[in-house]
Amino acid sequence: MSNQDLNPNIGSGIQGSSKNYQLGTTPNTRTAVSQKVRLLAPAYGSTAGLTQMGVVSSFGFSESRGVDTVRGIGFGDQVAELVPSVTEPGSLSVERALLYLANIWQASGYAAGVDGPVRSLKHHRWPFDMEQQIVFSVIADNDFSGSNPPGGGQGFQAGVTRQIFPYVQPDSQGRPAAGDDANSHNALLTLFETCWWNDFSHNFAADSGIIMESGTATCTDVHDGATIYGEFLATGNDPSIGQVASARFETQFL
Repeated sequence: MSNQDLNPNIGSGIQGSSKNYQLGTTPNTRTAVSQKVRLLAPAYGSTAGLTQMGVVSSFGFSESRGVDTVRGIGFGDQVAELVPSVTEPGSLSVERALLYLANIWQASGYAAGVDGPVRSLKHHRWPFDMEQQIVFSVIADNDFSGSNPPGGGQGFQAGVTRQIFPYVQPDSQGRPAAGDDANSHNALLTLFETCWWNDFSHNFAADSGIIMESGTATCTDVHDGATIYGEFLATGNDPSIGQVASARFETQFL
């Protein structure tokens, strides 16, 4: 029998087929909820691309950059300008329940656990990618699609995709046709490219039943997967095209 906790396939888009990976319902609110966030990563032994990780209890991303101060002698205690420095590499944090047949390293593409000899960070020879999908609620779908239909209308579209979800149980009104908009949702994509695990830990405690494993990874790049990034990327607050920016720039583009 195949490893049901690590046998991803394109049809389901999920890394496992055991009961640990069964899907449930989520509430429809305007506020984004963690139940509608999908985290995808490569699974060892699969060439199906990125598939949804299971039993992840928490996920976080952070990045930072310094802002240097420019001052002038003789001008008193006054900041002339703030100059952003280079952005530090982003940091991903993942906490996941340890499975006997699939640990956090296997769930990110490495031959670990029952699939291989990886036991340490020093055994990782290649990086991995992760993808975050914030799936819209029905309420958000309606508002977004009404004024900004995917592929047209106003607003930014490159980082939004359409996800198809199967119907498990039809109701008395009948089952919509496969591929119908009724069983699909928009999802906001964020890709974390070329990640390396740089911190890993798991603790075994006598007074705790579940063994949790935690990892921190550093990623090379963050993007939406579709946009061409460059000097003239429209990022907002650009007074040269009539957008509202700082008062210090208000007369320079008149």
